[in-house]
Amino acid sequence: MASTKEILLGRIRGGQPLSGADRVRLTLTLCGPAILAQLASVLLQFIDASMVGSLGAGPSASIGLVSTTGWIFGGFCMAAAQGFSVQVAHKAGADDFTGARRILRQGLLCAGALAVVFAIIAVAISGPLPRWLGGDPSIRQGASEYFRIQAAFYPMMMLGFFGATMLQCSGEMKIPAILDVVMCALDVVFNFLLIFPTREISLAGLNFTMWGAGMGIKGAALGTGIAEVITAALMMYFLLVRDKNLGIKGEMGSFLPDRSTLSKAWSITGPMWVQNLVMRGAYVASTLIVAPLGPVAIAANSFAIIAESFCYMPGYGMADAATTLVGQSLGASRKDLARSFKNITLGMGVGMMVSLAVVMYLLAGKIMGLLSVDPDVVALGARCLRLEAFAEAGYAASIVAFGACMGSGDTRVPTALNFTSVWLVRIGLALILTPRYGLMGYWIAMFIELNVRGALLTLRTRGDKWMKTRLTASEIEKETLAL
Repeated sequence: MASTKEILLGRIRGGQPLSGADRVRLTLTLCGPAILAQLASVLLQFIDASMVGSLGAGPSASIGLVSTTGWIFGGFCMAAAQGFSVQVAHKAGADDFTGARRILRQGLLCAGALAVVFAIIAVAISGPLPRWLGGDPSIRQGASEYFRIQAAFYPMMMLGFFGATMLQCSGEMKIPAILDVVMCALDVVFNFLLIFPTREISLAGLNFTMWGAGMGIKGAALGTGIAEVITAALMMYFLLVRDKNLGIKGEMGSFLPDRSTLSKAWSITGPMWVQNLVMRGAYVASTLIVAPLGPVAIAANSFAIIAESFCYMPGYGMADAATTLVGQSLGASRKDLARSFKNITLGMGVGMMVSLAVVMYLLAGKIMGLLSVDPDVVALGARCLRLEAFAEAGYAASIVAFGACMGSGDTRVPTALNFTSVWLVRIGLALILTPRYGLMGYWIAMFIELNVRGALLTLRTRGDKWMKTRLTASEIEKETLAL
């Protein structure tokens, strides 16, 4: 018997009407698993970060120094996967799963090859990277070792991203969400075993010896990498073997990309790579701005960013739902439905993030206390979080609006808006405020920028221009016939 989600998605593809209640129900059905996965991910990241935080400010600063560069490579992997998964969403909306599987095969080969290239580049720069980022000599070796190990697992990270985005864009949200939780749990377990040395542990009145590798921050990188390998294998199994719409088990077809698929993928991925450089490059620039403030500021900045993820997890869940719903609606040539789903996801995303921002403001000190044992790091990070609570509405709007634009294939203009906001507003203000006010100066600049970015992207999704892409179902068909 078909589930509620399958029935409602079928109505989109079949051109049948959906009431307002049906649209809200479908949105919640799709975003629910993603938000729960984000919640589990954040909670487990807290545990993970607290393990490193217990080692002191130095190791925490080592990871914080190179984490922004890791985000850049991760963003490249995600964008490469989404260049193909958005096309799959459009094919699914047109009820053409044969075409969707053709795109999947081509995307798997291209994304895998790119991930290998990214890994080679990242490993090659791991040695001088901490020095390029202006890190204190005392933390450079640890930062370099952490980044090198992390980079070696990029192909596995790419397979995980690819599988998750493909399943989500076809309407399957539960499997990626469950596997995200599994990966985070494995990460915590492996880090627990690899970071700390063999030690005596007391649990429920029982004393026993717990084996540990004692690898410190190298163990943190290796533990995450092993978790990525296991999760990628499971994600590929559910995508390629078990999924009834996208599974290619026993199906013959070429993995070599054709011109049409590559052109459409590049029209999405190219701007998203620029977007990645704009956003993550700004994070690297922020690292250069914050690094001279010392290990305490670096650690407080890194942990505060992790703590803030407690707020924006529903935003990214809603963005995933927006990409799927807008993409399938446009694939079915239903712009009115795409516009409606954009409004629903935007409103829900902002409401949820503002609610969590209130909690973050009230519990900022306790949240930071879970991540670090250093009182100076905790106090400074808590001040940053309380300020940032007032930017979560704008941040939510920017996240969900970009997800909606991605579903339509509209990535060029949103990327230009992000560039203007992040580099001119955030970095420009940070260069002025950080030398004067320390880490709080940088977070004041970020607070202003997030609200500006939210306003810009919300304005972008007003009207119909953001839906006028060459990736609608009818235009894809015309391009295919022209080949």
